[in-house]
Amino acid sequence: MLSYEQRALKDAENWQDQWLKRASITQRMAKKVQDQINNRIPVKVHQVVTESIKKMVEATVMGSNFTTKQKDVHDLSFEAKEELVVKVMDKYKKIAAVEGAGTGAGGIVWGLADFPLLLSIKMKCLFEIANLYGMDIKRTEERVFLLYIFHLAFCSHDEREKIMNTLETFEHHKKEMATIDWRTFQQEYRDYIDLVKLLQLVPGIGAAVGAYANYNLLDHLGEVAMNVYRLRLLKK
Repeated sequence: MLSYEQRALKDAENWQDQWLKRASITQRMAKKVQDQINNRIPVKVHQVVTESIKKMVEATVMGSNFTTKQKDVHDLSFEAKEELVVKVMDKYKKIAAVEGAGTGAGGIVWGLADFPLLLSIKMKCLFEIANLYGMDIKRTEERVFLLYIFHLAFCSHDEREKIMNTLETFEHHKKEMATIDWRTFQQEYRDYIDLVKLLQLVPGIGAAVGAYANYNLLDHLGEVAMNVYRLRLLKK
């Protein structure tokens, strides 16, 4: 019988294979539609997202705003750590859903406020996940690693293999990678979430869309983070 660690690694490798598969025709067509939508979105929305991401990247690298109390997990088994990770993910999914419903109900002004708030929730979630896997999140390179996880979760299919390779070789090149191109970073993220978050600004459906979208975006981010750390810690 396989151990928990062996099963977790196998699941992560299967996830990686699926993640790196070439985009389907439907997905490539959706990307073209997304590009057209981007051109129609108000400049103010783009500016809010761009500035929010820039500040989030800077805050993460500097270690401000997203710090979390270090939890001693060294004596816990890998399975016990992941049980705690799942609980943290559930906590932040609920927080994000409530935040999305609240800002979505307020129309375009509150809807715009959702972008920086949601980014903060996502990064706090990642910091706690990293902590539970035993990472020293006081170290700049570990915080940069979190940004690459974030980027992987919300990038285009064309960028996935490149970012995955960066994460897999991070241990050997982390000193050289203590920086990130936030312009590409924000563009990829913006492209990923624009359509669903734009719907959040529509009166009448904003609250429902906001709650649903935020919950699933946190679920998606947590899944990517778990699998990346499984590959990092268990793959020999």
